[in-house]
Amino acid sequence: MIHSTAIIDPSAELADGVSVGPYSVIGANVRIDAGTMVGPHVVIKGPTHIGKDNRIFQFASVGEDPQDKKYHGESTRLEIGDRNIIREYCTLHRGTAHDKGVTAIGDDNLLMAYTHVAHDCSVGNQVIMANAASLAGHVVVEDYAILGGFSLVHQFCKIGPYSFSAMGSVITRDIPPYVMVGSRPTKPHGINSVGLERQGFSPEAIRQIRKAYKIVYMSGMKLEDAIRMLAQMTVETPELQRMVEFLRHTGRSILR
Repeated sequence: MIHSTAIIDPSAELADGVSVGPYSVIGANVRIDAGTMVGPHVVIKGPTHIGKDNRIFQFASVGEDPQDKKYHGESTRLEIGDRNIIREYCTLHRGTAHDKGVTAIGDDNLLMAYTHVAHDCSVGNQVIMANAASLAGHVVVEDYAILGGFSLVHQFCKIGPYSFSAMGSVITRDIPPYVMVGSRPTKPHGINSVGLERQGFSPEAIRQIRKAYKIVYMSGMKLEDAIRMLAQMTVETPELQRMVEFLRHTGRSILR
């Protein structure tokens, strides 16, 4: 399962069933769990832990030093969960000591070709990053979010669950759950109703989420007043609790 031209550091730990293609390089302090496939010409640098049944395609760079001038060789980590697909030329960097020291990617994500996950980012589960979507440092992308091709996310932004960014979006503020953004300059364009339907949200829940969107973006209310109204709506629509909590804890304010 390990090609003869692959270079594997003696300290690397590869579980049974891991395959490594031609000319790939796996460095020190790398641990790869069972069933993961590493294609040809992949470079993996540690400390990095990769879970089970991932597929890493050719020319990906995984666990490289962060692109941060404040980084001076500290021991930081990249942690990748299970069943992720990491396509050609993806670049996934370790964390920095100026944050929590780890870049974390969850389970069942699709990172298409040329996507970039910078230092100290946190990517949840079932996230799709289309070709060349890029996260600057310290970005949080929550479950089921979709970033269209060439989407760019400013450092420290938070992307809420089930949100959607159109191709070429430049995201400089937080995107609440369920919200769809696009255009130049990037701005909100309603809710991700198609995505919600595909994920099994009921028609009534989608109707209430659309109502919540209008309260936040179209009512003219101050954000704190809108949050209070949404909190009352969670009694009948618990799906809105995600939006309430997100809006209460937004760091860079929301994109408007």
